[in-house]
Amino acid sequence: MFLIFGTRGTDTLLTVVRFVCGVCGVLAAQRVVRRTTKLSLFFVPLIPLSRSHRNECVNCGAVTSITAEQADRAVAWSDDQPRS
Repeated sequence: MFLIFGTRGTDTLLTVVRFVCGVCGVLAAQRVVRRTTKLSLFFVPLIPLSRSHRNECVNCGAVTSITAEQADRAVAWSDDQPRS
């Protein structure tokens, strides 16, 4: 009997905020992304193993790790901003 198992990561875009990038220094859109890694059995994702958050600058492509609390604050802040 064969068991096929492994891990699979999925990225979820939480929100997009605009602020000055710490790397390139340009006021640009920053994507806040959550990555979830799950254990899979026979290519079916079953158990979440880890969750991480990151910030991606659209201008220069710099990626910065952020905490879950920082990601939650970015989502809450973007929900409070008026839409144009």
